[in-house]
Amino acid sequence: MNDHCPPFAADCAVRLAADLIAHTWDPVVLMALRTGRRRRIDLLSDIAGVSDKVLTQTLHRLHANGLVVRITTPADRSVAYELSELGGSLADGPLAALGQWAIDHADQVLAAQEHHSAGSGNRAAVR
Repeated sequence: MNDHCPPFAADCAVRLAADLIAHTWDPVVLMALRTGRRRRIDLLSDIAGVSDKVLTQTLHRLHANGLVVRITTPADRSVAYELSELGGSLADGPLAALGQWAIDHADQVLAAQEHHSAGSGNRAAVR
């Protein structure tokens, strides 16, 4: 990274970090892998709502970013995934904190969303 880059410029550290979790399923898969090595089929059954195609794309993206290690066992041709050291530092640090924040404030966020949705209909009627 450029040391002279403003911290909020599009190509700087904050953007890099945000891009690592910008896809819906990336943080979910990272958190699921916190428990250790998992096969794709096990992740697919344990993560509600993700399709096989999207999970595969997510694992490829996380691997390409150095967050996940792909382990192939030649004897039985099985493939599993686990967090890399880099991925573990993200999952156990910022993502764990973000998850706790979501738990602590979910009711407030949902109430704000509901209030906004209810207010959106009223604003259209006032105009």
